[in-house]
Amino acid sequence: MLPRLLVIAKAPVPGRSKTRLCPPCTAEQAAELAEAAITDTLDAVSRTACGGRTIVLEGEPGDWLPEGIEVVPQVEGGLGDRLAAAFSDCVGSALLIGMDTPQVSPALLADSLARLESPGTDAVLGLCDDGGYWAIGFRRPCPGAFEGVPMSTGQTGEIQLRRLRGLGLTVGELETLRDVDHFSDAAPVAAERPDGRFAGALRMMEPSFD
Repeated sequence: MLPRLLVIAKAPVPGRSKTRLCPPCTAEQAAELAEAAITDTLDAVSRTACGGRTIVLEGEPGDWLPEGIEVVPQVEGGLGDRLAAAFSDCVGSALLIGMDTPQVSPALLADSLARLESPGTDAVLGLCDDGGYWAIGFRRPCPGAFEGVPMSTGQTGEIQLRRLRGLGLTVGELETLRDVDHFSDAAPVAAERPDGRFAGALRMMEPSFD
């Protein structure tokens, strides 16, 4: 069976979603961009052949959630705890991505799944150019994979890679992407998928930033 695809995400709510986009975004605009990013991400996931699709969600699902995607609530705790819990429910191999890379495509996800399934590979990691990572996957459950890894820092990806290798895992490195953490990231990411919902939402609100 192909690996399961997991998306870890936060429901788009003004004042709680993508707050680092403010300013120049208002809280409502930041939430609108967050919803567009989730929509693009889940669209790519829905069009990728895989062993199942799950969104690991903080908050309540909305009409942005397509059919065929299982909803699992995030556990309490830090991001490392939530990532570990997301994988703990998977019996076989699984690839997890976030909601901050709306430029992901079915082709990129299919390639990432294929790399995870490559002979001799135990895990995969997709780094971001800001020092974090956009994707992580395991062939089998790996308790302790996130222990001691500080999240949301400029060294998170590097430390996570060292942690995986320190556990004796052979790690396949995926394509490096840019994620949307700050408003300066929005236009470059949108340009990578100009026909996406995220790019369209950004274009519609750009006049308000003048």
